Amino acid sequence: MPKSKRNRAVTLSKTKKKPGLERKGKVVTEIKDAIERHSSAYVFTYNNMRNQKLKDLRDQLKSSSRIFLAGKKVMQIALGRSPADEAKTGLHKLSKYLQGNTGLLFTNLPRDDVERLFREFEGLDFARTGSIATETVELKEGPLEQFSHEMEPFIRKQGLPVRLNKGVVELIADHVVCEEGKPLSPEAAHTLRLLGVQMATFRLYLVCRWSSDDFEVYKEGLAQLTAGDADESS
Repeated sequence: MPKSKRNRAVTLSKTKKKPGLERKGKVVTEIKDAIERHSSAYVFTYNNMRNQKLKDLRDQLKSSSRIFLAGKKVMQIALGRSPADEAKTGLHKLSKYLQGNTGLLFTNLPRDDVERLFREFEGLDFARTGSIATETVELKEGPLEQFSHEMEPFIRKQGLPVRLNKGVVELIADHVVCEEGKPLSPEAAHTLRLLGVQMATFRLYLVCRWSSDDFEVYKEGLAQLTAGDADESS
């Protein structure tokens, strides 16, 4: 009788943990270590995330701080979700605000320095498809001398009414690339990049702060967090 494929012995010593679980466990450990090494912790939210600009900020703060952007449940587990399982007294209060686009900052910097850093930090970049245009951009009929003749086919694919006139890319009619307050199409986003027009501003907002003797909520950051959640649910 052939052996059943359903009844196979499994040697438990040879089973491997799933990479995802190992990665989450490592993040929890690193957050718990950051809690011990730093005097205060913040929840922050953000608009128009740009990874390179966040990396630059991490490098700027690496001697005094640690930033985490991880799964919300993983960060909540590390902090604790109630007084019974919190890593330090009062730290579970941060978990409530870990929702939507949020991260954690652990730091030894004074509160005033952190608040000033977040208030002044911003990074301009090109807007992506679906972003809301911050201004109306209209091109007038005539030569587009900033573009070489080799680019004419690509520009035409973006919906611009162009032609080559004696080797010069020429717009044969006025063209509205985007309108203020409306989402950018893929073609509009590409065209704005070609024109060098940056509409996306990467901003960070403090939502709340914890220290061993204090807890504070920031109204502006909380409003941004609430607005972001409303946008995601709409």
